[in-house]
Amino acid sequence: MLEPDPRTALATLAAARGDSLAALSAMLGRNAAYLQQYVRRGSPRVLGERDRRLLSDYLGVSETTLGAPADRPAGFRIRKLNVAASAGPGALVDGEIVLGTDTLDPGLARKLRLRDGQAAIIRVRGNSMEPGLFDSDHIVVDTADRTPRAKGGLYVIRIDDAVMVKRVALVRGALVATSDNSDAAAVPDGAIAVIGRVVWQMREPR
Repeated sequence: MLEPDPRTALATLAAARGDSLAALSAMLGRNAAYLQQYVRRGSPRVLGERDRRLLSDYLGVSETTLGAPADRPAGFRIRKLNVAASAGPGALVDGEIVLGTDTLDPGLARKLRLRDGQAAIIRVRGNSMEPGLFDSDHIVVDTADRTPRAKGGLYVIRIDDAVMVKRVALVRGALVATSDNSDAAAVPDGAIAVIGRVVWQMREPR
């Protein structure tokens, strides 16, 4: 039995959930007529990768149902956490809340040596790690790598209930956290719990 074409599939799935195409367009950050024009007029001819991924996650179907090439390698799924890794005094959090998932290029995931279920994307807040990291940057954290070494590296850490991103090194058997911005406030005192190593950063165009 042939699968319905992506436009028919989208219209059927939306109707089954009781969602209008206008509402789904708004979810994508598009104008209200965007998906209606796609379904009824064939414009755009195909959905963009971002739109297709968001819709497939929301509707609970594979991207191929919405027009992704069947032979395309699957992207590396990575959790997006509702935790701001502060580059300032520290973000107080009660826990890690999963906002959803995003997709990394499989080749990049292999290059970064990421493992399924052991990586996350979080947002940076503050300026204490400038010029390397700016407020609102997003970072990929390898949560399998929690062992800073003598030469140091960028890590997301927790001190008491504060989560932050700092440069962490092993100095004479103890972990030491510092900021890159010399004008930043001192790192809070307390035991350092390492959440993971920063292996990639993403910055929106300014």
